[in-house]
Amino acid sequence: MGELVEIVDSLENKVSKLLHKMELLHKTNTKLKEELDLVREESKLKEEALVEWEEKYNSLKMVNTMLGSNASKTEAKLKINTLIRELDVCIAKLAD
Repeated sequence: MGELVEIVDSLENKVSKLLHKMELLHKTNTKLKEELDLVREESKLKEEALVEWEEKYNSLKMVNTMLGSNASKTEAKLKINTLIRELDVCIAKLAD
């Protein structure tokens, strides 16, 4: 009978340890999820900043093209023509 009590005590001890480990893992998992959310938010903000800087860069590039040499003027004219074509397409779609 004493052997049975030892087995039950051993099982209780093991179950208690497993429950404790499970609780620790649960806390770690929650912490990691929070960190992941923060990293995702930072990544999103950095991505938005990158897009904004790319737009600024392209605007500056276009201005420099318009102020530059003859080759740059040709590039500027091509860009303006492309923009005009895009506007024409938009106007045509609105007219439909």
